[in-house]
Amino acid sequence: MKNKQLTTLFSAFMLGFVLMPKASAQIQNADVLNAPIDISKDFQNYLNTFYFADELASFDPATGKGTIKYLRYNYKTRQAFNNMMMKPDAEKPNEFPTTEYEVSPVLPFEIQFVSDRTIRIKTTSGPQFHPQKESLMLVDGVAPNHPELWKYSKIEGGHSYTSKHGKVEILTKPWHVKIYDEKGKLLTSTLHDTDFKNTYTPTLPFSYVRRNSDYSRSMGAAFSLEPDEKIFGCGESFTQFNKRGQKVVLWTDDANGIQNETMYKPIPFYMSSRGYGVFMHHSTPITVDFGRYFASANEMYIGDDEADLFFFIGEPKDILDQYTNLTGKAAMPPLWSFGFWMSRITYFSEKEGREVAKDLRKYKIPTDVIHFDTGWFDVDWRNNYEFAKSRFPDATKMMSDLKEDGFHVCLWQLPYFTPKNTLFNEIIDKNLAVKDRKGNLPYEDAVLDFSNPETISWYQGKLKKLFDEGVSVFKVDFGEAAPPDGIYHSGRTGFYEHNLYPLRYNKAVAEITQKEKGYTLIWARSTWAGSQRYPLHWGGDAETTNGAMSAELRGGLSLGLSGFSFWSHDVGGFATKSPENLYRRWAPFGMFTSHVRSHGEPPREPWLYSKDFLEGFRKADNMRYELMPYIYAQAKESSQKGLPMMRALFVEYPNDPGAWLVDNEYLFGSSMLVAPLFEEVTERDVYLPAGTWIDYQTKKVYEGGWHKIKAGEVPIVVLVRDGSAIPHIALAQSTKDMDWSKLTLKVFASDKTTSAKAKVFLPNGDAVQEITVTKKGNAFDVTPNTLNGKTTFKTEWLK
Repeated sequence: MKNKQLTTLFSAFMLGFVLMPKASAQIQNADVLNAPIDISKDFQNYLNTFYFADELASFDPATGKGTIKYLRYNYKTRQAFNNMMMKPDAEKPNEFPTTEYEVSPVLPFEIQFVSDRTIRIKTTSGPQFHPQKESLMLVDGVAPNHPELWKYSKIEGGHSYTSKHGKVEILTKPWHVKIYDEKGKLLTSTLHDTDFKNTYTPTLPFSYVRRNSDYSRSMGAAFSLEPDEKIFGCGESFTQFNKRGQKVVLWTDDANGIQNETMYKPIPFYMSSRGYGVFMHHSTPITVDFGRYFASANEMYIGDDEADLFFFIGEPKDILDQYTNLTGKAAMPPLWSFGFWMSRITYFSEKEGREVAKDLRKYKIPTDVIHFDTGWFDVDWRNNYEFAKSRFPDATKMMSDLKEDGFHVCLWQLPYFTPKNTLFNEIIDKNLAVKDRKGNLPYEDAVLDFSNPETISWYQGKLKKLFDEGVSVFKVDFGEAAPPDGIYHSGRTGFYEHNLYPLRYNKAVAEITQKEKGYTLIWARSTWAGSQRYPLHWGGDAETTNGAMSAELRGGLSLGLSGFSFWSHDVGGFATKSPENLYRRWAPFGMFTSHVRSHGEPPREPWLYSKDFLEGFRKADNMRYELMPYIYAQAKESSQKGLPMMRALFVEYPNDPGAWLVDNEYLFGSSMLVAPLFEEVTERDVYLPAGTWIDYQTKKVYEGGWHKIKAGEVPIVVLVRDGSAIPHIALAQSTKDMDWSKLTLKVFASDKTTSAKAKVFLPNGDAVQEITVTKKGNAFDVTPNTLNGKTTFKTEWLK
């Protein structure tokens, strides 16, 4: 009887597993299809051979080119008191004939100077017979070299270069590259084997590994970490904000949520609280151990057989400016994109689209975009770029009518084509998909090969047709599953192309959008370095929990510290129907992000919740639309300077030690501080940088430091920096209907403040204008109006 019951239970379990209605997430650290590749494992494998950078064998100061001598090591084991110890030890050659191969190879090293703040260090582990002439990650394809900006001098034991912002020393033996700031503070240094003589912990210095399995090589760039040093960036990382003590795997992955360690948007860039940033100019898998294994060592394990590293010296704003000068700054999106985007999974018909548009206006929810997700084709998810005729009898007229009423249409699509897709055979016949080693498909799906110009042309033709019908923007979904073992038109395998795939994908959609519509705008999930040029990106498939809401903020802040100006997320979470109390708090958080979209499992429309919720959502949305001049000007300035719209406190306050510790609040632009409610509470602890701050909703005044602050009528804490004039506009139901000829400057100034400044950027304007208001009696006047003839200003002093 017991066996029969067990059999029945097992059968029921298996039936439930088979009939699961939703896709399961990929298990972390399991060796399954497209699992992230952790290169660090190869540097811990005692079967492999290691080559430690030992001394500068030659160097020409005029060109910055030289060579490094490497010494050969292997891990040796030793049993000691029931433990197996393992450490690197000098190794003799194992090749035959012994006369043909180098025991201690001498290999190229080069230093270049991109700017007076940017240093490039290049090393290789062997000859490069197929060097890349241009890089997709660099805005101009190649990095400039300006050695004239750095003054050379010979020093005892090596060489030195100095600019007005820093110094670099190259020491001969033991080989070190040391980077200093303008005051002479050591920022970081390469690590040599002798740096670990004072520890029993076996730690690898700057080196490369030669794998026993196939003799392939990867670089291990080891640099110092100093006490109290903090690390930020690496893309949209949802783990702890400060990466010090973490091991980060940079591999584009369908993270299936936002509370795990894998990333939709890894970026091989990070910045340090000591005043430097690092860009690892590679598309191979990279794992960075930020002092997790050995607290004083930053180990960059690079899949590539060379290391190409850019170092940026300065404060966070300097670093981001320099990094985005190199890899590209975000294009400025169109005004309407900053309005509210209404979506769900999914609107299935023209009838539903028209009804939601009608209800948005009926319930006075200001909106600019309606998004149709996976259901606009004949078969849900089967992307063939054709509206289902039975459900969208006249999609062109629908989009024309919606646009007349102030709504733009966004459409979902993805670059994978299932065997039943009507385009599958065409893609195969035209050789537009990634191949395997035999010339077949690596997967059952056909994955578009964006390294093939013909694929891009074919793909952009499909999008153009839809643009011609009236589509305004495309959701650039997925892109994280490019076959790692695939063979690409570029001539490279997925080891190099997997991480580049999102960048190629983003670029293809953004460029056809710019060509056909005159603006650069996408709604993308996956990225790599350089993707920030093609805004914008959203935070993936969030859980509908408090934890996910806070993780979303950490991810957005981290992406902003990786060169991205514009970012959004699914308001209320994605995975299930959003609980009303969570959605109520998440909505204003979304409204104070560069772009805002409600999306996920239905219902998402605010009128399908309680009356109180509807009113609260409307107030939050109204607040955003009235703030549109502030948002638009801050967006423009952010795009010009490589700054995130949603920025960590230390970006604006780098000399405030407390600002480096906070990850649950942020600055929205330069003048407003936002602290969302991550629990069902009405107040929270808020850290304020030094100075005076004024509550945007209640007008209460606070000085810098920690405060417990109550949220206003809209459930979020928002404060304005003293001396700020925040431009507002009369409420409209879409940006199309806004009257930019009349703006109100709401002045947030304490009694002791006599002037305030506003930043204004008008649609079709040439530049961001700084407007000054000066106190006269009990009011503030604009003196002078530099936008005279284009707009008028009314001032309100909010005391």
